[in-house]
Amino acid sequence: RPWGPVPGGAGTNAQVPPLIPPQRCVSAAGGQDREVGKAQRATAEAEGGQPTIFSKIIDRSVPATILYEDDKCLVFRDVAPQAPIHFLVIPKRPIPRISRVGPQDTELLGHLVVVAARTAQAEGLDDGYRLVINDGKHGAQSVYHLHLHVLGGRQMGWPPG
Repeated sequence: RPWGPVPGGAGTNAQVPPLIPPQRCVSAAGGQDREVGKAQRATAEAEGGQPTIFSKIIDRSVPATILYEDDKCLVFRDVAPQAPIHFLVIPKRPIPRISRVGPQDTELLGHLVVVAARTAQAEGLDDGYRLVINDGKHGAQSVYHLHLHVLGGRQMGWPPG
């Protein structure tokens, strides 16, 4: 069977693919230490239960350049863009990280991806773009409110980091 039960998913029919053995990757990312530090601080803040910057953008107590909004999500430009076009897609319902989603989030996750694709098209990213979700400290997640990065407007390299 190529799919196995979701870890900790007792009582559900949810399935996940088997894990692929990790491979080591050497990267010359110049800002890696800075990103690791941000991720470690974000992890500590998340454990404190404080509202995130994204919660404040949703309630308009922090300004943002909003590209799209509906009852489920908000799309806005990243304040520190890593590509000529860089925007974020966030759910209005706070989910701390992708590894914490459950079966009840399936429709919302699909909606976020569709909104990302439509916004990318509206932004003129016809030649392609990168869609990124960082998860946890080792994934360099800097805000513990699920968010999709959409980066485009230039040729992306591989591996990313």
